[in-house]
Amino acid sequence: MRVEIWSDIACPWCYVGKARFDKALAAFPHRDRIEVVHRSFELDPARPKGDPELVLPMLAKKYGMSEAQAAEAERNLGQNAAAEGLPYLTEGRDHGSTFDMHRLLHLAKARGRQDELLAVLYRANFAETGTVFGDDERLVALAVEAGLEEAEAREVLADEQRYAAEVRADERAATELGANGVPFFVLDRRYGVSGAQPADVFTQALTQAWESHVPASGLATPAGAEGGEVCGPDGCEVPKG
Repeated sequence: MRVEIWSDIACPWCYVGKARFDKALAAFPHRDRIEVVHRSFELDPARPKGDPELVLPMLAKKYGMSEAQAAEAERNLGQNAAAEGLPYLTEGRDHGSTFDMHRLLHLAKARGRQDELLAVLYRANFAETGTVFGDDERLVALAVEAGLEEAEAREVLADEQRYAAEVRADERAATELGANGVPFFVLDRRYGVSGAQPADVFTQALTQAWESHVPASGLATPAGAEGGEVCGPDGCEVPKG
């Protein structure tokens, strides 16, 4: 069975949601027969490369809040991440175009290293200092850490058309499936789960999809899988304290 996950490296709920899904998958009795494919979704597709901005001022402007309120929201997100065993820098991070990272993720998919690269990119963005936006040298180093060949990673970054069509195809598919925010999980192209749901919700969804053999028209939402936190083009849901 295939599980497709639409996400963006700049999305904190995708970072948290991946950890929760991974926890559910690790305990799923049929995990060895589950294929996980990561799909591209840019929260800010119009942002040019090399134009990052600090997260706190960006959040304050987007939500019409003070930077102090934005900092509090980031601390609450950090607590959600910590509950899943994830490190999370609540200050000093930046935000920018993720298009090149998505192109590298398609290269990694072709080389069987997609999950490894996504984990490395999430860690670099949310848990380490230094930008990943527009810094080709750092992206190359992260790609090598994930098991890709340095020369091949450089070739992809140097050619803006490499894997661009694949990124756009993923984004069109998300629209066709009705995804207006991420993370968005599609199980067997029959069930859709939106948001960073708790691990037990993902367990229930995996079980329901595995046991169901009747093709559905469109995507159904498994019982109990409504209302997870997402990020969309207009921003991320702000966690409550």
